[in-house]
Amino acid sequence: MGSLDTLTIIIFSLVVFITGISFSKSGKNIKSFFSAGGAVPWWINGLSLYMSFFSVGTFVVWGSIAYSHGLVAITIQSTMCLAGLAVGFLIAPRWNQTKTITAAQFISERLGENTQKLYTYLFLAISMFTTGAFLYPVAKIIEVSTGMSLPLIIILLGGLITIYTATGGLWAVLVTDVLQFIVLTAAVLIVVPLALEEVNGISGFINKAPTDFFALQNEDYTWSFIFAFGLYNMIYIGGNWAYVQRYTSVARPKDAKKVGWTFGILYLVSPLVWMLPPMIYKVLNPDLQGLADEGAYLMMCKEVLPVGLLGLILGGMIFATASSVNSTLNIAAGVFTNDLYKRIRPGASNNETMRIARLATAIFGALTIIIALMVQRMGGIVEVVLSVAAITGSAMFLPPIWALFSKRQNGSSIFSATVISLIINLFFKFLAPVLFDLSLSRAQEMILGVFCPVLVLAAFEVIFYLNKYHNQSYLIYQDIQNSKKDFEEETSEGEDNLHGKKVIAKGIIAIGIMMIVLGFLSENAWLLVSGMGMVICITGMAILLISTKNQLSTLKGEIRDSRDIL
Repeated sequence: MGSLDTLTIIIFSLVVFITGISFSKSGKNIKSFFSAGGAVPWWINGLSLYMSFFSVGTFVVWGSIAYSHGLVAITIQSTMCLAGLAVGFLIAPRWNQTKTITAAQFISERLGENTQKLYTYLFLAISMFTTGAFLYPVAKIIEVSTGMSLPLIIILLGGLITIYTATGGLWAVLVTDVLQFIVLTAAVLIVVPLALEEVNGISGFINKAPTDFFALQNEDYTWSFIFAFGLYNMIYIGGNWAYVQRYTSVARPKDAKKVGWTFGILYLVSPLVWMLPPMIYKVLNPDLQGLADEGAYLMMCKEVLPVGLLGLILGGMIFATASSVNSTLNIAAGVFTNDLYKRIRPGASNNETMRIARLATAIFGALTIIIALMVQRMGGIVEVVLSVAAITGSAMFLPPIWALFSKRQNGSSIFSATVISLIINLFFKFLAPVLFDLSLSRAQEMILGVFCPVLVLAAFEVIFYLNKYHNQSYLIYQDIQNSKKDFEEETSEGEDNLHGKKVIAKGIIAIGIMMIVLGFLSENAWLLVSGMGMVICITGMAILLISTKNQLSTLKGEIRDSRDIL
């Protein structure tokens, strides 16, 4: 990687950092810091949800599958489209109707404080390990690309993410997610035509591809695996506490629906666009063996991208994964502050809780850095941590989703479903192969993970129905919901929304200018790169113009109202 690519990464990192800390004054209270006032525009949350689902794994793991297996990678990822649409129709509006800041708050109100504490401890423990495991591969990519010291990269990158998340709260997370979406989308739209040109177009790619490269499924990734994977993603997108934040921080249930639909629509198109580069690289270089295929995506980018643009797409990859990190840091700090600290000190002032919120973000950020630094010493433990995280997905997130719809379930039944499912999943993952020489296939493991909590919860439903169980906790929850309607808070945060849109617009314009400059510096594809930069600049200017126009309209309305009063 050349010096211009390194300079591009540094400049893009500064744009992201400055964007994040520009929201240092927006976190006036817990609601504005952790839910951005509860009135974020749905399209911002939709793009943020989409980017929060990205990580280095999108390019490394899925790039590897696309290179080795072809079209099946697109088939698997397309299930996320259906999952997102289902979440938009069914789950997202339910979360918004709870009028809570975090999923933990809902669990407390619906299932009781003891259940909430157990889930909170479980969530914080899992999230810190998985977040540290996310940070490590990002740092590894930078080390391989630049030659910098790995520990130094982990500390600098982790510190950067922690500072702008602790400073700007959820708004910092949302806005930087939108900028990363712009960068990565623009970059991949440049990579695809340049990659196709290398293999003489679409017809050349199809003719030179291996046999069965365009099969929708294969023996490694069967239809049963794909079906179970789609259900898993619906549960994960609908129940992951960091993603729930995207549904509760918009004003109305219909906006929460649009958040899920935005995710689903983007995944209708993006799998094809994202997976084409490593698939095309299979035709250019079919000889990658073993773990070498994990680098297929970056190898294709290095093959065709003009100077400087590789640094931009690498920066986008880095901060796309960082999006998963900062989303988890923000929700972890939110859970700690809103659902643990405020219960210990219910009389804490707003200034005190805000100090704790930022301090909690910094502490969780430091823990993430420490875990990432320990990864190499842990050896194979990273794979264990990631496997456990995958196994805990449905067991952790499905029961609270079930409680959104069920009047019969109580705290004991919901948490029991999580514990029973975890025990069964962990047994078949780690003990059954050793004790009984029984190993589950990918499809069987996925099906077990998804349907185990479903069966346990369904069994509780039948038991409660047959015993004509009257759920007192649900009656208490209804009273809480009715009291919220009586004292409903104003959710409009017009000033923060306007500031957020303006920051997004200015960030998009800065990225567009970067691409225009890189286009003129490149020896090939300068027209494509500069043209894409122009489109990005025009998009940013349009958002800025609309935001300014809305601001003027609001000011005129306020002036008219004040005159009427006088």
